[in-house]
Amino acid sequence: MARVRILVLSSSTGAGHDARAQAFAEWCHELYRHDVEVRIEQMLERSSRLYRWGVDFYNWIQQRSPWLHKVYFTGVELLSLINRSSVHLGRDYYEKVLRSYRPHLVFSVHDCLNRGYFQVAREVLGDDHVRCATYCGEFSGGFGYSVNWIEPTADLHISRTAVARDYAVEQGMPRAQTRVRGHFMRPRAHREELTPEAARDYLENELGLVSGRFTFFLATGGNGANNHLDLLPRLLPHADRAQAIVICGRNREAYNEVVHWRNQHPELACFVDGYSEEMHLLLQVSQAIVTRGGTTTCAKALHFRCPIIFNTCGGIMPQESLTVKFFRDSGGVEQIANADDFGAIVERWLADRSDYERLRANFLSLRYEEDPTLVIRELVDLAQAAAGTQLQARPFQALPPRVSAAPFPRSS
Repeated sequence: MARVRILVLSSSTGAGHDARAQAFAEWCHELYRHDVEVRIEQMLERSSRLYRWGVDFYNWIQQRSPWLHKVYFTGVELLSLINRSSVHLGRDYYEKVLRSYRPHLVFSVHDCLNRGYFQVAREVLGDDHVRCATYCGEFSGGFGYSVNWIEPTADLHISRTAVARDYAVEQGMPRAQTRVRGHFMRPRAHREELTPEAARDYLENELGLVSGRFTFFLATGGNGANNHLDLLPRLLPHADRAQAIVICGRNREAYNEVVHWRNQHPELACFVDGYSEEMHLLLQVSQAIVTRGGTTTCAKALHFRCPIIFNTCGGIMPQESLTVKFFRDSGGVEQIANADDFGAIVERWLADRSDYERLRANFLSLRYEEDPTLVIRELVDLAQAAAGTQLQARPFQALPPRVSAAPFPRSS
């Protein structure tokens, strides 16, 4: 029987919230084994039909019409009034989970699962028997940063960056209850940091690509929203110097179309995959990633030193704009609104590597190193305070940080 129980509140609006929930669960097992039990609940989807519809609608918007999310986002902000001090929609299911599981920590990784949810947890379990914490994955503040992230009664509010933490304090979070912590990547990502030799071997033998060519990584979220077939033709004129890694998420149709395109254009070296569990490896062998402003992907790109080209084709969602703003202010990213923009960047970088190297230096200035176990231990300590236990974390065995290869590969 686990000595400490933690309930993680998440929802599948996009893939980032669930990815952080999964990373937290894996870290807890890595450090504490069976002494810490983690239960992840898709609380919005499981507790209310209306919320389930809202989650599905959000994901449809992300795939089809990102511009429409400005209206959707404004509507979601009204939850800050509805759940100011309690949970109304879906309360019966939430209470059932609390009473049966009796967590020592309620940990929210989703903006809509803070306000009201912490108050109900204390009401059901008692103030002395549960603690509450939030991890907000936004990079900065402003329009797109949901007021629902701000619950001043939280025992701990964790922000990804100092910029986002300062904004949370401005919005009402007591500074003493805030922390700036890392990116919640899975333990595997920290174990599998490649040396230059290992990266070359992975690129050539696992992906079937060519060392010495500039590798563009065309990414997508878990839902598979993409415009790969618009961007790939812009690489064809440079097939002797450039190549592509393409992932399609859980979009089987997109995967089939890209595979068909690759078969018709064998001159361009191209690795294609669906939903990938090896993002951390693919980033380490890429010189740039083309992606929307999803916080999880962008955090991994920063950690693994892979500069970002933000894909804003079709519009940009409010929370994505927070990510774009954070990186754009440093001068460390490019941004495209159509395939022609992408083609221009490809031509410019391949013609003059100094432009790319200058951008990469600005991008890397935003990195910071941190012990990835620190935030896990802080959260488990909160749970232990409610459980009245004292657990000792196991040491995490990670490889030493790799020495980066040349930022722009030389042509062979």
